[in-house]
Amino acid sequence: MIKIGVLGLQGSFAEHIAAIEKCGAQAVDIRHSWQLADVDGLIIPGGESTAIAKLTGDNADPIFDTIKKRVEAGLPVYGTCMGSIFLAKEIEGSEQGRLACMDIKVRRNAFGPQRNSFETSIKIDALGAEPFPSVFIRAPIVVSVGADVKVLANVAEGIVMARQKNLLVTAFHPEITSDLRVHQYFLDMVSASKQSKTGCAVANPDCVTA
Repeated sequence: MIKIGVLGLQGSFAEHIAAIEKCGAQAVDIRHSWQLADVDGLIIPGGESTAIAKLTGDNADPIFDTIKKRVEAGLPVYGTCMGSIFLAKEIEGSEQGRLACMDIKVRRNAFGPQRNSFETSIKIDALGAEPFPSVFIRAPIVVSVGADVKVLANVAEGIVMARQKNLLVTAFHPEITSDLRVHQYFLDMVSASKQSKTGCAVANPDCVTA
């Protein structure tokens, strides 16, 4: 069974765990670096990006260094809302701590304060013909992407879903809807990654997958 870690330091981690389990995979609350050793994928949930950024300076547990090393080794990681900010290489007008793994530039609070939160249906071709019910809560947008990044969804304000190899981000919160298609899309990424690594090991034990 696929095992997905959900970073449980803050934010909507419980909702992501529930969604992953509804998709038929195992989900585990991740709070320590050693827990990352045997997960097949990782979700970084929504929350407060400046709060979690402060944790990057805590040397008691090298969880963020471990995440970055596993990303570089090909671990599929999905960031929602705050998670997308934390994965981004560049945050507009900010030098806050981040993983800086994905070649995107994001704008924090792109839709205004929390009272401006809203839900809308978005066409996402990768998920099928039916529009996806997308909830935006103090959400960012992706304002620019690198050459290796595939844009999966837009709204008028900018990019709200994108993928770069083993990395996936959404500005919206699929975990607080009943639609499991985004989580299933991520699980499909994880499954493909596992199959690729298994095939690599069979063909050549010394090969490396990305």
